[in-house]
Amino acid sequence: MIAWRERVRDEWIDYNGHLTEGYYGVVFGNATDAVLDHLGLDAAYREANDSSMYTVEAHVRFLAEVPPGVELEVRSSVIGVSDKLLRIWHEMWLDDRLCATQESLGLHVTGRRSAPFPDDVVSRIAAEVVRVPDDAGRSIRGG
Repeated sequence: MIAWRERVRDEWIDYNGHLTEGYYGVVFGNATDAVLDHLGLDAAYREANDSSMYTVEAHVRFLAEVPPGVELEVRSSVIGVSDKLLRIWHEMWLDDRLCATQESLGLHVTGRRSAPFPDDVVSRIAAEVVRVPDDAGRSIRGG
């Protein structure tokens, strides 16, 4: 598990008095960067390999309101990897309350085209993979 902490800024609060939905994405995006750094897919890797990760899909569940000024903790895990894809699970916590989750799928890109991870990178990421949480892989239902 990789942890990222971030304080909710006043300008992120909406007309209902809590964190507006777009800023959940900002916090989860910063947590994703922390995961990538942890995995060695950091600025040095990107520069040396002309490579990066592009998010190609993300699913957020909003579970509890987040008030202004609090410090959030995002607990992140790698839940899958293939030759080009990285699947990350994020949980946003406020103290002992789960406020939101995000499941994201990232694509490895070299020179603006999808490309396989180097073998050593796949091995390093594979060693970090944990069991897929029960709530991962959900889709929107209703209507």
